[in-house]
Amino acid sequence: MKEINFKSLLITTIIGLTIWFIPVPDGVQPNAWHLLAIFIATIVGIISKAASMGTMAIIGMTLCATTQVLAPGDPKASIVNALSGFGNSTIWLIGLAFFIARGFIKTGLGTRIAYNFIKIFGKSPLGLAYGLNTADLILAPAIPSNTARAGGVIFPIMKSIAVNMGSIPEKPETHRKIGAFLTLSSYNANMITSVMFLTATASNPMAQKFAADQGIVITWGSWAIAAAVPGLICFLLVPIFLYKVFPPELKETKEAPAIAAKQLLEMGSISSKEWLMVATFIILLVLWIFGNLFSIDATTGALIGLCILLLSRVLTWDDVKSEKGAWDTIVWFSSLVMMGSYLNSLGFVGWFGNLVGNELSGLSWQLAFPLIIIVYSYCHYMFASATAQVAAMYSVFLAVGIAVGVPGTMLAIFLGACATLMGSITHYAHGPAPIFFGSTYVDLKDWWKQGFFMSVLFLLVWFLIGGVWWKVIGLW
Repeated sequence: MKEINFKSLLITTIIGLTIWFIPVPDGVQPNAWHLLAIFIATIVGIISKAASMGTMAIIGMTLCATTQVLAPGDPKASIVNALSGFGNSTIWLIGLAFFIARGFIKTGLGTRIAYNFIKIFGKSPLGLAYGLNTADLILAPAIPSNTARAGGVIFPIMKSIAVNMGSIPEKPETHRKIGAFLTLSSYNANMITSVMFLTATASNPMAQKFAADQGIVITWGSWAIAAAVPGLICFLLVPIFLYKVFPPELKETKEAPAIAAKQLLEMGSISSKEWLMVATFIILLVLWIFGNLFSIDATTGALIGLCILLLSRVLTWDDVKSEKGAWDTIVWFSSLVMMGSYLNSLGFVGWFGNLVGNELSGLSWQLAFPLIIIVYSYCHYMFASATAQVAAMYSVFLAVGIAVGVPGTMLAIFLGACATLMGSITHYAHGPAPIFFGSTYVDLKDWWKQGFFMSVLFLLVWFLIGGVWWKVIGLW
């Protein structure tokens, strides 16, 4: 029972029941309102950690089936609809990408890539930061869990380098030597790389699915093109910005390339399985970018990649079975996507969007657009993950924007990115945050302070440079 917080569970239940018994507003179907009660209670339970995300998702799914909110009076249809999320191809794309990511970690290819960049660029703190961040960027398209990418590859190397450079976690007086700088640089770079590719973090495909529910089609390629310019500008600016406002005491790290070279020597020459992993990665990128030419969607491409890894014995079926993060994501993601989709199909999202849209009807879309983005972005202080925010708020904010005339694809991609970019603001705002914060190199005050500065930088770049780029590619 350790994972159950009964106080939070009681509060969650009270909130759900309160919404359930509030008189249904005019224009809303009763079953849509009752589904909203279950959905909000599930999200509250996840945010307050009443139980694990998977447990709350199963409870929410079960309540949808037992109350028959998805198919009133038809128990069989109700349970079929409650389980419909498991038939969503986007969800399986995420699960499959988790399995493929295991190949990077198991073969050591991810670690080898990171050490090679440190060997090349690591003679200064800035070079070291760019080396680590570039490794993250290269791994991002194929590792959909930025928590796994950060915790399994980048963070261990970053901490090892920081310790060897004299930043000892147990000695606070040494933290600013280089450890604090690398911590914030690596973490914020992880947020940036996570929004540059549709498959770089779990919340992106969720946003894609909710956008599709409102008639907006986003492909792997269109997401990458839209995010490329603002993403790369942020990627380049983060280490420089931190070097100015939160500088390391060390100005040279000549030993870092030697440390990386030693680690690479211990790893030995690249193995045949690593070469197979490289080949599979290239095949996956080709299929994800050009799949439309071959009538192969992203999920089918991921299935092909997984089959290659299984047949070549880079992965075994035991590896797939033991990838708990993938199966956990498939379960809770299926539940949240199912509820979010039915809130839309039952008319609630459209009703709420029109309601708020009418309040903003006096504003031009050019004025409403930044208001929507800024409010949505800083609501992230209430969330401990991008997926929770996307599940709770994305569809509604997208509907509001569309109702006042904001170009749909531009808004859909920007909202999807904001949920992750705002992971910078707190030490709990995204999965990798507790990993990096747990190094103790950055204290709470500095994390929140620098995180807020970083959020402002991200929004300015995405509004100004991103806005110009989206005009060039025709998104508005």
